[in-house]
Amino acid sequence: MAPQMTTLKGERFDRSLFESVLKRRFFFTESFEIYRLSANFKGENRGLYDYGPPGCALQANLVDSWRKHFVLEENMLELDCSVITPELVLQTSGHVDKFADWMCKDPVKGEYLRADHLVETVLESRLSRGVNGQSKGSTRLDETTIAEYNDILAKIDNYDGSELGDLIKRLDIRNPDGDGAVLPPIPFNLMFKSTIGPSAAAPVYLRPETAQGQFLNFKKLLDYNQGAMPFASASTGKSYRNEISPRSGLLRVREFLMAEIEHYVDPEQKKHERFSEISKVQLPLLDRETQLVGKTETRTMSVEQAVTSRIIDNETLGYFLARVMLFLLKIGADPSKIRFRQHLDNEMAHYACDCWDAELLTSYGWIECVGCADRSAYDLTVHSKYTGASLVVKEVLPVSIKVDEWQVVLDKKFIGSRFKREAKIIQASVETLDQASLEVLAAKLGKEGIVTITTPKLTDGRTAVELSKELLRISKVTRTVTTREYTPNVIEPSFGIGRIMYNLLEHVYWHRSDDVARAVLSLPLAIAPTKVLIVPLSNQPQFTPLVRKLSSRLRSLGISNNIDSSNASIGKRYARNDELGTPLGITVDFETLVDGSVTLRERDTMVQVRGPEDDIIQAVKNLTDGVESWEQISQRMPQFASHNQDTHLLGGRDNINRK
Repeated sequence: MAPQMTTLKGERFDRSLFESVLKRRFFFTESFEIYRLSANFKGENRGLYDYGPPGCALQANLVDSWRKHFVLEENMLELDCSVITPELVLQTSGHVDKFADWMCKDPVKGEYLRADHLVETVLESRLSRGVNGQSKGSTRLDETTIAEYNDILAKIDNYDGSELGDLIKRLDIRNPDGDGAVLPPIPFNLMFKSTIGPSAAAPVYLRPETAQGQFLNFKKLLDYNQGAMPFASASTGKSYRNEISPRSGLLRVREFLMAEIEHYVDPEQKKHERFSEISKVQLPLLDRETQLVGKTETRTMSVEQAVTSRIIDNETLGYFLARVMLFLLKIGADPSKIRFRQHLDNEMAHYACDCWDAELLTSYGWIECVGCADRSAYDLTVHSKYTGASLVVKEVLPVSIKVDEWQVVLDKKFIGSRFKREAKIIQASVETLDQASLEVLAAKLGKEGIVTITTPKLTDGRTAVELSKELLRISKVTRTVTTREYTPNVIEPSFGIGRIMYNLLEHVYWHRSDDVARAVLSLPLAIAPTKVLIVPLSNQPQFTPLVRKLSSRLRSLGISNNIDSSNASIGKRYARNDELGTPLGITVDFETLVDGSVTLRERDTMVQVRGPEDDIIQAVKNLTDGVESWEQISQRMPQFASHNQDTHLLGGRDNINRK
């Protein structure tokens, strides 16, 4: 079971208090909320969310930080591809047949439940209560049962549909919402299907990932990059998955923002030229072998150690795991609540040969936020095979060499007359056969005079054709080679921005020790929705031009700010902006009218310093640029105590007005 969740300051985490802050400050809300309150609205529209002003700003700042950390730092090539994807593309990629989760139906209530989540929820509930089954007729858990449940939970991602069905039946797992028995698990494809055009004859899907658009543009990207390898493409945009049972707010939704990287690398050389820069980064790893023995304890080691011992398969994969770790720390994730979990065999995506998830601990348990997969050459190979497009890299060899290889020759005239418009598909299937396949087919063709070639689905539904030796010749030839051709492997870090945002908000949440209602979100300056709060101590007219000038000067430096000149006390104004995660506050008071000085407040410590307006603005710029820390600024500038007691100022504002 997941460790107990705590706030940033170590207090017990109260999700109801936390979520009330997010709701009150309008970080996000359920879509179509006023319609949800009507009697005719259907529940299947769950899993859709709208972001409010602070949520929009936080999301934009997260993406901006992601671009700076990855795209700009690694000189990646950005793409913006269509969300609407032809069915044929996703058939070729395997998503139509394999992009599915296992679901169970409660026949009494008519509810559909994701099978692995059902098992998790029920077993975790039993463990937390210490009893087996529902309250009626329940028995205390013995040590053997506790060990068995923990072992199942550690391996839950490795069970397929039949195994989940066996667990549900053997352990009498029922729908927690009503105690109803459920039917055996069946696969459910997670993609949204639609059609294009008035005839509705062209089936399409809303993309479940941004990756396929990047793969289909590989040749153009390679040409743009002057044929140089390795290189990476990157894309941010909306993706769509028809979740079986959306839950947990932003953690499991049907429409979400993704940021994905496809790093193309030589399959024979998966080293990374910048590996030495991150080789000492420490990663908390939960590898496959540890999970298979029913344990969930991580072991921390350097990336270099993990790659050398082959826990992480190669340098490039290790490089990106380290870069992901550094990114999560940069945006404010709690290092004690981060782990990297290796996928088990049964949960591995159909295209992956290895995969690690960066998971963050939340009040919902460990949540996957970033997936780092080695997709091998799967995607480029299948798209090339179907379309006949050359999605390969050609490198000039320093010295020419002679090689013996199998060569295939098709009689294109006879192929064309026999197979008509499907001839190109068959030709492409033959031309993408590797040397091992050609050797087997050559032997069979010589012995039997006919071979079977696997193809994408043809118009009559077939996925293979028979070719005789009159149509096809395979022979071994010796040729001089001056170039090397290969299909790149792909290392893919894939980020769920909404999940990262929600989990991060849990990590930076805490409350003042004197009042649990005084919540604080300690968001780093780089991603905070608003960087600076400007507070006039009085709403008298002479303060207006001063705060407007301050706001304008900060905006000209690209520093987001907000003026709060409401009638609330200054303490209350600071408190509600602490809930918004605003890191800095500038107070304009009566002394400002005399000498032009203002105060600068830091959110977490509530410490204030005072100085001339120019000095304070420069301090804010230094903080936002990362040139100085708050500790440095508070040491070199005089501290100010008059506005320092935020708690005292939470009351009325009579004393302020009398000044």
